[in-house]
Amino acid sequence: MPNRAANEREVRMFEFEVRASENREHGKHITGRPIVFGQVTDMGWYREVIDQGALDRETDLTDVRFLIGHNTGMVPLARSRNNNEHSTMQMKIIPEGMDIRVDLDTENNTDSRKLYSATDRGDISGMSFMFVVDKATWEDLDSDYPLRRIQHIRKVFEVSAVAFPAYEGTDLQTASVDGAPEGARSALDSVKEELKEARAAYNQEKERRNKALETLRR
Repeated sequence: MPNRAANEREVRMFEFEVRASENREHGKHITGRPIVFGQVTDMGWYREVIDQGALDRETDLTDVRFLIGHNTGMVPLARSRNNNEHSTMQMKIIPEGMDIRVDLDTENNTDSRKLYSATDRGDISGMSFMFVVDKATWEDLDSDYPLRRIQHIRKVFEVSAVAFPAYEGTDLQTASVDGAPEGARSALDSVKEELKEARAAYNQEKERRNKALETLRR
């Protein structure tokens, strides 16, 4: 079944320890985990979990920016290009999710200086990321509270430091991917359509099996 949300950017927030550090090699920098695998969250009318392996070799991580609060109009505080050694943001996929290190130019960039201070004080306590889902499946479709399992992420656009990181309070971003037609469905509408199609397919299969069982009983 095609994933209706595949053309929509979504946003998820995680509260995970974000640390401010300083050393000779990277100067002032922060570390954290914007993407967490295996953590089930309450999305209001459904649950969601990102599977381990959702970020594989096919995931586009070629150009990922680091922002504050998903403010795409600001100058990025760091950037990862193909995650090479010269990138100011380094990403590492681990069994628990994705860890990052962001090297901050606190000397020349006021926003970097403010972010480092806020993180060091504990005022910033989480991270969020903007992404596009490539493959998702649904479970517990008989219930009013199904589970959406994100199996593969097509692309990660950016990572942000956030002041309100609780995963339970996450919203779906309504912006569509670059080049999508004007008036494209929001990510929320896309996920609702995705669930509707999954339930329709599930009910059809359930009906087929019931008919097969009735035939065997005759």
